[in-house]
Amino acid sequence: MALNYIWSGFFLVGFLAALAQYIFLGDTEVFKRIIDGTFDSARMAVMDIALPLAGIMTLWLGLMNVGEKAGAVGFIARIIAPFFSRVFPGVPKEHPANGHMVMNFSANMLGLDNAATPLGLKAMESLQTLNPNKDEASDAQIMFLVLHTSGLTIIPLSIMAQRAVMGAQDPSDIFIPCLIATFISTLTGIVIVAARQRINLFDRVIVAWLGGLSAAIAGMVWYLVNFLTKPEIEIVSRVASNMVLCAVIATFIIGALRKKVNVFETFIEGAKGGIQTSITIMPYLVGMLVAISVIRNSGVLGMIVSAVDWTLVRLGLDTSWTPSLPTALMKPLSGSGSKAMMIDTMKTYGVDSFPGRLSSIMQGSADTTFYIVALYFGSVGIRKTRYAISAGLATDIAGCTAAVFVAYLFFA
Repeated sequence: MALNYIWSGFFLVGFLAALAQYIFLGDTEVFKRIIDGTFDSARMAVMDIALPLAGIMTLWLGLMNVGEKAGAVGFIARIIAPFFSRVFPGVPKEHPANGHMVMNFSANMLGLDNAATPLGLKAMESLQTLNPNKDEASDAQIMFLVLHTSGLTIIPLSIMAQRAVMGAQDPSDIFIPCLIATFISTLTGIVIVAARQRINLFDRVIVAWLGGLSAAIAGMVWYLVNFLTKPEIEIVSRVASNMVLCAVIATFIIGALRKKVNVFETFIEGAKGGIQTSITIMPYLVGMLVAISVIRNSGVLGMIVSAVDWTLVRLGLDTSWTPSLPTALMKPLSGSGSKAMMIDTMKTYGVDSFPGRLSSIMQGSADTTFYIVALYFGSVGIRKTRYAISAGLATDIAGCTAAVFVAYLFFA
């Protein structure tokens, strides 16, 4: 029901905004931009996302099947069972979904987007097997999705690379601010969903795990900042991320061979579901991306930024951060759209300007809520999202708000 109102609202608000621009500003091209944008977004959903994803899904679903037969996924599930049994009380301790979720979270934290998506879809599929109402998101699926939309990434390698391409004096100077902002976003997501599901966050196991993760991240940041130069940080992050990925694949294959599993046939068996999953999510992607395109091309985001800027000026408040607002507004809607906004801000104001740095931190502070909802819930046929979208948007707001404060702390 929530998606129904949101999807319809995007079209109606976009149309009204376009009509206002035509009447009051004389913008005769606004309707053409909207229609052209819908065609471009529909093509992008299929040609640039769904079809390439089919190949990646085929690869990783095959590898995950090998990992399951090798016992690696079950081994991971047993290790994190004490923590996940409290955060995901509806998931049995040794259910494969635990291992799939950990693999997805790990890939996200390492910035391995190509691996994270198929692993996340596999995790959602596993959680769906435990869902008594197949049309409605379960508590476990909502918790998983909201944690995923919080976008916890240890090292924002793609953002640093983009800053380097655009000539930043120190491309990795947004590393710690991004980490702080996305960590706040993740904690916000956990607290909100735990409150709705009445999960006790003061349980000793949860406190120990969250405290341990916080200490590990803080220790890693301390080491990187105090013992490595900025170029060395980028090299370490790039090498470590891909090394971990290679190690995972090698571990799966070695474990399967030790168990005398026919690795190739097992891979083929798991890989068969890749194309089917890609076909299943196509309508959801087309529908959501076209609606987002209407909002973007109708000028709604520009109107919001202008209204915020006008209000802050009247209140006598600083407006240095408002040029970065389009990135924050686009972030829940479209990852590629928010990246485009980030690049545009850096081009307009300078890659090392305050808005340029802030837009980079906002880009790394959370993930794309509506895209993830359409992709993950669409892959298993869930239509009733319950409070997943509102909780996901709350994490986006928390992450972008934290980004503003952190940017003022580091760069103002």
